[in-house]
Amino acid sequence: MIVLEQQKAYSYPPMASTRIQIQDILELKKKKNAIILAHYYQDPDIQDLADVIGDSLDLARAAQKTKADRILFAGVHFMAEGAKILNPSRQVLVPDMKAGCSLADGCPPEKFIPFKNSIPNVFVVSYINCSAAIKAESDVICTSTNAERIISKIPKDKNILFAPDKNLGAYLQKKSGREMKLWQGCCMVHETFSQRKIIDLMLKHPESELIAHPECEEPLLARAGFIGSTSALLRHVIESPKKSFIVATEAGILHQMKKRAPSKELIPAPPVANCACNECPYMKLNTLEKIYHALDTEGPEIVMDEATRVRALKPLELMLEWSQ
Repeated sequence: MIVLEQQKAYSYPPMASTRIQIQDILELKKKKNAIILAHYYQDPDIQDLADVIGDSLDLARAAQKTKADRILFAGVHFMAEGAKILNPSRQVLVPDMKAGCSLADGCPPEKFIPFKNSIPNVFVVSYINCSAAIKAESDVICTSTNAERIISKIPKDKNILFAPDKNLGAYLQKKSGREMKLWQGCCMVHETFSQRKIIDLMLKHPESELIAHPECEEPLLARAGFIGSTSALLRHVIESPKKSFIVATEAGILHQMKKRAPSKELIPAPPVANCACNECPYMKLNTLEKIYHALDTEGPEIVMDEATRVRALKPLELMLEWSQ
């Protein structure tokens, strides 16, 4: 049961033409020899349509292994770029080129490069939520799933620069004991959660466990009973003996939690304002109509400078190697 407190109802009413659209997309996907990858933060109808659904690490692995001619990436721009970096010979399509990311947008290369160059003996760890240009300036990439493992493998004599998420970076400093220079970026969704409202929820639902993504701010993380990546939060809800959870991450994951753990009570963490601010507006730009259009017209397509792609490939491949 999904419990709603102090916010708009969490529901995605199906469109009248959904079944027809899904069948049309499936037929077109087969015709184009395409694979559809979707992030957990997509709308439920897109999640249910996808060949692979997962968090950033899951989807990077799927993109690396696919034999399809075309990759349709239902997520945000940096994820599709990652698929292109790993698969230069394959066509990578996106439903909406405007589906960006506040973390990636907040770390422009023209500002990041001078900051990087000011740090002696630097080793750059970039969260996967960054542009291809930033990946090209990095030594290794990480996701929230593998970040602790990645940090543990960095030589002790290196000065670590972590970008672009300051909250995840601070969390990793605390967990690893490694000092790091942090780029001061943040996720617009994970910084909107209201600590006051969450405390009120915890008082109203003392049996509920607060679970949170490490992109949330430290005071919220300090109250969480479990902290983890999107996929880790999903596994925790499924495997935990607890029956009720306050979920502090993007609301799209509730669909998979409900499917995989139908008996559990799920309470979306409320944002500061009475709005749907716990939903990523970029993720929600993708629709069934746009997916069909992208497959039909083979566009918008991710096109990348080859020199940038080659430079960005090395830290992505190192991430996948270190994640084994």
